[in-house]
Amino acid sequence: MISDFSWDNLQFLLEATRWTIGLSLIVFITGGIAGFAVALLRTARSPFLRCISALYIQLVQGTPVLIVLFLTYYGLALFGYKLSPIIAAGAVMTIFASAYLGEIWRGCIEGVQRQQWEASAALALNRYQQLRYVILPQALRHSLPPTVGFMVQIIKNTSITSIIGVVELTRAGQLVSNATFLPFIVFPVVALIYFAMCYPLSRYSHSLERKFHAHR
Repeated sequence: MISDFSWDNLQFLLEATRWTIGLSLIVFITGGIAGFAVALLRTARSPFLRCISALYIQLVQGTPVLIVLFLTYYGLALFGYKLSPIIAAGAVMTIFASAYLGEIWRGCIEGVQRQQWEASAALALNRYQQLRYVILPQALRHSLPPTVGFMVQIIKNTSITSIIGVVELTRAGQLVSNATFLPFIVFPVVALIYFAMCYPLSRYSHSLERKFHAHR
């Protein structure tokens, strides 16, 4: 039975892993850019901007990613906007990441002591200068552990995109399992590959947390 699982099967899984890693990196970068904007809006002085950004976060976090993926890939096709699976997956995952990263970073910005805002204001710094030179450098230290930890969630959630045909690691495992009829061999291998990607990030997140004393 094990002999039926060939090197070609493993190579196919490893090649699909590159798509998982690539999609995760794209989502993390684009979602991070959008998430930073969301975090700034959540901490803005304008109540309207804070309300709009809070509503966006609640809407995204309160909606299953799979539903949004279906609406984006299949729903838009009904109106003549046919997206490729990888584009639809990247767009939906970016929205998902932006909401969660925005909320993580909002908490880190608001976690900076109020006296830091007052001290920087006493130096006649405007809002932009306060954020750039005083607030964000301090918030960055506290944001690194949860941000690295969230990267693990992004990697694992890319498996959802297999439902619309993106051949990432989970989808590749399904294809190999269907071809070899060895699900109890194929999927443990898939799980080990996910573990090899996620465990180092989890450990790194914990080490950053200890280093920066983010738990205090």
